[in-house]
Amino acid sequence: MKFLLFTALITLTIIALLIMILNLTSKKTFSDREKSSPFECGFDPKSTTRLPFSIQFFLIAIIFLIFDVEITLLFPIIISLNFSNIMMYSMVTSIFIIILIIGLAHEWKQGALNWSL
Repeated sequence: MKFLLFTALITLTIIALLIMILNLTSKKTFSDREKSSPFECGFDPKSTTRLPFSIQFFLIAIIFLIFDVEITLLFPIIISLNFSNIMMYSMVTSIFIIILIIGLAHEWKQGALNWSL
């Protein structure tokens, strides 16, 4: 117990020491409006530097991520077929896929899948 406490104390001391050294030796940058603005031959830029962001693309990307994670949850169900009976496997898989289809139908009904400009 004392050895574990001693090891934790040494580890925390080393971490604190490294953080202090990093803060002392790190490069400090002070940015102002002139240095952070884009440079166009010495003139102010004629247009904004940020492009407009499409909310439709963001929603489609989030829906894709959600359904992608749901697909990865199907893999353990496939592996569990070896350890469970076919009736229980069919019921769990059917309920899971029905929940996914209901979610997709809800997104479709809400209009989140329409790519309108």
